[in-house]
Amino acid sequence: MSVHHVPRLLLVEDDPDAADLICETLRDHFGCDCVRRCSTIAQALAVDTGDFDMVLSDINLPDGTGLELLEQLLQRRADLPVVFVTGESVLEYALTAIRRGAYDYIVKAGDYLFAIPVAVEKNLAIWKTKQYNQELEEQLKQTLDQVRIKNQQLEEAVAQLETMAATDPLTGLANRRAFGQAMERCFAECSRHGRDLACIMTDLDAFKELNDTLGHQCGDELLQRAASVLEANCRRSDVAGRFGGDEFIVLLPDTDLQRAQHVATRILEQFKLAAQALLGQTKLAGRLSMSIGLATLCDSRPASPEQLIAHADHALYLAKQAGKTRVMVYRHTAGPDRHPAQQPVS
Repeated sequence: MSVHHVPRLLLVEDDPDAADLICETLRDHFGCDCVRRCSTIAQALAVDTGDFDMVLSDINLPDGTGLELLEQLLQRRADLPVVFVTGESVLEYALTAIRRGAYDYIVKAGDYLFAIPVAVEKNLAIWKTKQYNQELEEQLKQTLDQVRIKNQQLEEAVAQLETMAATDPLTGLANRRAFGQAMERCFAECSRHGRDLACIMTDLDAFKELNDTLGHQCGDELLQRAASVLEANCRRSDVAGRFGGDEFIVLLPDTDLQRAQHVATRILEQFKLAAQALLGQTKLAGRLSMSIGLATLCDSRPASPEQLIAHADHALYLAKQAGKTRVMVYRHTAGPDRHPAQQPVS
């Protein structure tokens, strides 16, 4: 607080002689009349505390104590500096006043009048420092909030990029790279714990003819419907991916051959219905179907994740060779199972 600043002071003092002396001392120090006077708590509370930089108050007042006034003033304006100027030289009073929020406690003894202007400047400087620190804290909080928001946005952007990097843009399924990573992880875990792992490979029958006849937009919609069928038949632990073109692949951890065959058969039937719903009465409606190859860790006994995929792919090849629209299973003991797991679906 600069000495050139003229503070706005409220003096609460019921002794008119003491009030005159205090006002004269402050006027002489600051060079002008800067004090408004009142003698009771009621009068002090009738004024707007926002009009004053500081309140100087006695402890003993006609309608209460200065501590009561302090409490009510701070309820109205928590940052208001209050300094007691009193004849009570009891240490406990001073400690209580400071604990409850007073800035200072001046005893009316000796040359106390000379201490009042110094106390005003000192405590206003303290107030100003507190205000400045609060502003800095608020600015810091806002800055930290902004940094937190930026970090969250960055994390979301990174997560979005990671999702985009792992997702096929047309179908929303895992792309080949992401599926390969999932396969490595699941193969290692299932092999280590002696659990089964099923791999389903699918290929759309007559898909090229559909593209050539009805266009790639229709073909893309059929791929999306195929992806929806796969997702609808996947548990949260399963992974469905687009292997390339019109080929899809599904990984089913902790799934034996019998359960995997049920899933594959359900996928085939549901895709047939989805294709018919899309194509309606067109001549391709009855020909659009799905061929499926299936291999499991326990039955095909692959030496690597890549070999499990190769076994499922070979079973898919046999399904195509056997007339399409069917599920074929790869077995280790007798080689590829040349008997379809289900009859062709009409």
